[in-house]
Amino acid sequence: MRADTRRRWGGRGRARGRGRALLWCALVAAWELAWGQLRYAVPEELQKGSFVGDVAKDLGLELAALRQRGARVLSEGRRQYFALHEKTGHLVTAERIDREQLCGRVQTCLIYSQILVQNQAQLFTVQIEITDVNDNAPKFQQDKLQFRISETAAVGTRFPLEEAQDADVGLNALQRYELSGDQHFGLEVLEGPDGSNSAELVLAQALDREESAFHELVLTAVDGGEPARTGTARIRVLVLDANDNAPVFSQAVYTVRVREDVPVGSRLLTVNATDADEGTNAELTYSLRRTPAAASRLFQVDARTGDVAAAGRLDYEEAALYELEVQAKDGGDLLARAKVLVSVIDVNDNAPLITVTSVVSSVSEDSPPGTIIAFINVKDEDSGASGEVRLSLADTLPFRLEKSVGDYYSVVTARELDREEVSEYNVTVRATDGGAPALRSSAVLPLRVLDVNDNAPVFAEARYSAWLPENNAKGALVLTVRAADADWGQNARVRYRLCEGQVRGAPLSSYVSVHAETGALYALRSFDYEEVREVGLWVRAEDGGAPALSSNVSVRLFIVDENDNAPQVLYPPAAPGAGWTGVELAPRAAEPGALVAKVVAVDADSGQNAWLSYELAKATEPGLFRVGLHSGEVRTARFPLARDALRQSLVVVVRDHGQPALSATATLTVVLAESVAELLSDLGGAAAPGEPGGSLTRWLVVAVAAVCCLFLAFLLALLALRLRRWRRSRLLAAGSGASRAVAASPFVGIDGVRAFLHSYSHEVSLTADSRKSHLRFPGGSCSNTLPAAPPPDKCAPLLLPEEPSRARADSGDALPVSPSSEALTLLLRSTGLLLWTVLRVLCVACT
Repeated sequence: MRADTRRRWGGRGRARGRGRALLWCALVAAWELAWGQLRYAVPEELQKGSFVGDVAKDLGLELAALRQRGARVLSEGRRQYFALHEKTGHLVTAERIDREQLCGRVQTCLIYSQILVQNQAQLFTVQIEITDVNDNAPKFQQDKLQFRISETAAVGTRFPLEEAQDADVGLNALQRYELSGDQHFGLEVLEGPDGSNSAELVLAQALDREESAFHELVLTAVDGGEPARTGTARIRVLVLDANDNAPVFSQAVYTVRVREDVPVGSRLLTVNATDADEGTNAELTYSLRRTPAAASRLFQVDARTGDVAAAGRLDYEEAALYELEVQAKDGGDLLARAKVLVSVIDVNDNAPLITVTSVVSSVSEDSPPGTIIAFINVKDEDSGASGEVRLSLADTLPFRLEKSVGDYYSVVTARELDREEVSEYNVTVRATDGGAPALRSSAVLPLRVLDVNDNAPVFAEARYSAWLPENNAKGALVLTVRAADADWGQNARVRYRLCEGQVRGAPLSSYVSVHAETGALYALRSFDYEEVREVGLWVRAEDGGAPALSSNVSVRLFIVDENDNAPQVLYPPAAPGAGWTGVELAPRAAEPGALVAKVVAVDADSGQNAWLSYELAKATEPGLFRVGLHSGEVRTARFPLARDALRQSLVVVVRDHGQPALSATATLTVVLAESVAELLSDLGGAAAPGEPGGSLTRWLVVAVAAVCCLFLAFLLALLALRLRRWRRSRLLAAGSGASRAVAASPFVGIDGVRAFLHSYSHEVSLTADSRKSHLRFPGGSCSNTLPAAPPPDKCAPLLLPEEPSRARADSGDALPVSPSSEALTLLLRSTGLLLWTVLRVLCVACT
């Protein structure tokens, strides 16, 4: 039921008044709803889950929207008295409410709660009045009372009675007293200045102890509830002899101000009463009466001295003022009463109380500034400056406090978060009151920052390089690249792959591969330094985020040379099946240091593995020749002697500087002779008679014969050309009558033919140190120097391209004007000499 609902009045006037009241209540409710405040009224002692109000309707929210927005009830204090029904949106009781326990004697009992709509960050204040029901009967502190009254007591004498206590308020509180049992006494109820009722026993008739020594009475306290509740106390009156003076207090009201932190047992004040009687009738006893149960536990009075002391710890927040009633009773049971007002002074004994009403446990690192982390409520039970609370956060934290409604605050982000810098926060909210000294409290809000893929992988090095020996095994580990990602979880998982590329026209992936998980780089083939000396590639590291981020790094792979190639001898050239062989001519008159031949070798390796050294390993005459260590030049070490063999066999070892060293050998045959003719003669005489000739010899003979035939044909063609030109010149000369002088050919005459043969013989190089011989025509003109020969697999041309033109230039007009018999004779002799030489060579070849 709404708080603005009023009780019905009787009659038409009451109906009109009720209508006006309802109208005003409706206007007030509409005004409060517009300002975000609702008011309800509910009686106490309702069952849990009882209806209080329709919040969804009063707030103007749809029930489905109310569910989605996550509305819930926040109550002040530590107990939750109300809850929000999830299905109906009604405000219901969360437990049984006892108004007397909650508000005590306060006439209007109000509870303030807040309804929090989390998704909209809105708070609505709800004021709920707890109305009283008659659930407590009046009760006397003592159900048996005893009075000792002198028989001389005058009619009309009053005796104060103990008041009954009723926890209810209003009409349900104590309303009247009733006395029954004896006509000697009557009852009179007096209303005090504070509105309280006190009962007094009035002597209506004179007492006579001899007639009745005691009287039994029943005192009944009745409240105004429907139905009414009662409480009774039995009174026993003993009739005594006369005591005509009652005690008198020095003050009707005593006041004292006490700090709430006063130690237990401390004396607060002393009450004093006097009695005009003497003897036992003047002996006074002090006691507390009409004291609530809470006050009776906190205060005590000394029965003899009247000292009022603190019996328990005072709390300003529970009660700021205590009203006590002290009575003094003499030996004749005459009483006097006085009031004691104890005012409690507040001290700063309560630290601020922080209540976290709503909090999130995690937030994304890309959340915008101003994102709400938590709602908190702060309250200090102290009053004045001691109850003023100031909240604060650490300056280093990326959060700030914003005031919401009343004592509610929200903790929001002050800037964007970075999980890579701080992944978790313990947000400590500190509350400090204004007391002296100030009291503090704090609450910790744990917060985890969720990762966002905002960091690309970063390699440990800016670039990588590795050295791999050639001839490596397939699958050999080259190096390992490492990349780290500052993100977390799947966003930090790094995978590696090769960027596209080519090496010598082949895909890079056919040479190397990278392990996707570890970044290990493996060689997929065996590298050859002589083919590939360096491989450049890029490795990409990619994380597992969405979208994925990546970075690249350059990797240089250097192939390290190994000594896997033996030296290769270029000169002397190779002879099939007989190793490296060659024949050189050395004159017998050669001086020491004369160049005989030069061994030329190369090594496909590089560096130290390609450094070559030459050594004479074997020789027919060890002291006759020497080989240059680094040049490979074969020179004479002394003058040849007559006893030296005509044919000298030399074995030269070519060795590189690798580890281990590799080597090759070259075999040279040096013939000590002055000319080719002598060489052929000596070779013929030195040939072994029993050495069988092979197919190579036959082919050599055929080749020499073919060369001779071609040479003869060339001479005949040259002669015919010269004769033709001579005849034409004679015809021209006869017509003109003049003759021209022509320079003589260098090959005309005996000396010219000899010079021609001598130059030709110096172009011939023979090898006869094996069973198979071959004839070679080098392009040089000196037999004791290294000829500039082409590679062994190519045949040297017999005539360079420019030689025919030079021959024509030499033979054009250089022929004699008239062909004499002497010239023909010389030509025939030259031809005969050449034929003789060819026949001699054939004979040597056949032998």
